[in-house]
Amino acid sequence: MRLLVFFDLPVVTNREKREYRRFRTFLLNEGYDMLQFSVYSRVCHGHEATDKHLARLKRNLPPRGSIRAMVVTEKQYAKMQLLLGEPTAQEKKVTSTQLTLF
Repeated sequence: MRLLVFFDLPVVTNREKREYRRFRTFLLNEGYDMLQFSVYSRVCHGHEATDKHLARLKRNLPPRGSIRAMVVTEKQYAKMQLLLGEPTAQEKKVTSTQLTLF
């Protein structure tokens, strides 16, 4: 399963910029990979892991902004189409088929 996080945070004041950096650092430290600006994804092994990471995410929300989370299966994630641009370095390195094999 994949946990996708979409966010739009204000970055006008210095405090808002700090909160943005803190949240982004939290995501990276928790094993999320950036798909594109403000869209992050991480692999979760089962519903329990998904629930655990959602709870951790909720405990680390910034005070303002808009943040959404969506859980999809690996099969659904693999069907995502890149319409314009290039795959990220992480996407080139690890495919969903490789995740299944290891």
